[in-house]
Amino acid sequence: MSAVKSVKQIDVSGKRVLVRADFNVPLEDGKVSDDSRIVATLPTIRHLLDQGARVILMSHLGRPKGKPDPKYSLRPVAGALADQLGVPVLFLEECMGKSVEDAVGQMKDGQVVLLENVRFHPEEERNGEDMSAALGRLADVYVNDAFGSAHRAHASTAGVTAHVDACVAGLLMEKELTFLGDHTERPDRPFVVILGGAKVSDKISVIDALLDKADTILIGGAMAYTFKLALGGKVGNSLSEPDKVDVALEAIRKAEKRGVTFLLPVDNMIVEAVDFDARTVGESRFTGEGEDIPEGWEGVDIGSRTIELFKREIAGAKTVLWNGPMGIFEIEACSAGTFAIAEAVAANQGCVSIIGGGDSVKAVKKSGYSDKVSFISTGGGASLEFLEGKVLPGVAALDQV
Repeated sequence: MSAVKSVKQIDVSGKRVLVRADFNVPLEDGKVSDDSRIVATLPTIRHLLDQGARVILMSHLGRPKGKPDPKYSLRPVAGALADQLGVPVLFLEECMGKSVEDAVGQMKDGQVVLLENVRFHPEEERNGEDMSAALGRLADVYVNDAFGSAHRAHASTAGVTAHVDACVAGLLMEKELTFLGDHTERPDRPFVVILGGAKVSDKISVIDALLDKADTILIGGAMAYTFKLALGGKVGNSLSEPDKVDVALEAIRKAEKRGVTFLLPVDNMIVEAVDFDARTVGESRFTGEGEDIPEGWEGVDIGSRTIELFKREIAGAKTVLWNGPMGIFEIEACSAGTFAIAEAVAANQGCVSIIGGGDSVKAVKKSGYSDKVSFISTGGGASLEFLEGKVLPGVAALDQV
């Protein structure tokens, strides 16, 4: 792992510990509909409670645009969290100010408080000094366990650390840095990277960084059509970025120069129309191996030959990193490729398998194989930026070992 100090390395007994968690969870009818992010930070909270800390939790939820909005209140999270922990969670209707400081001052060892949405204040996203100082007054120790927000230099992720003596990583943050950091920097080989999603422009920096580390890169999703264009192929009405063909071609050349196996789909499922709202597609067929996609048709998934090609590479891997679906997996008719890749990754129990955030997390959960992989990242944009080699403000602000 990177040289960031862990919460396991400090004494928190009897101390006020301010934890930046990622409770940006979906709500339906005023209740948490998916508690995955709450569950992910339970080990950190339980560790603190076991050590006799006074735990003050803070998070953002949604995009309330710097002002209070009941729709984005964290109150439902307090109930869901209490159910998971089996202890009361006191919800405070503010995240800073005298009333919060008074409530925190009355806490006893082993108690838990959840603050209201930090994004109800415009100073949060501006990394305002006053808000950073106000949050800092609540704590003897600061713990960042919100990897998914670590790429943002906000008051609750970065600014607050200037006002707290001890600033460390939570257990989830530590795990994220280990899997996305150590296991990709020094992977057991062969190291196979699977990249999908819509745009080459979104992933080109990641591709560039991983070309220095991977043995094999498998490309799927709509981004594959830009690569096909770069090699002189035709993609019909498929989603692609014609203005990025030079970038795609440069990646292919770099792979060749580095001796990295760089595999693109050899066949595709193509359709005449896609209706996202109705979750349906028009007439469909599969292209032959190497066949261009004709005008009026759109690529929506990888084909059976590509699935077999990719599965062979995955089966021989010792480390697998997967970021991005192989097609429009949200529509059942176009989900076979993505789910086949999920099955292949899950089947290789001899490898370290890392799902790198974003839509690939939704895909692997929908596939039913999420409990068969080594690690699922909680970060979308943060995962990509970390894999690119960028410094994450929320990590850089923590104490170094």
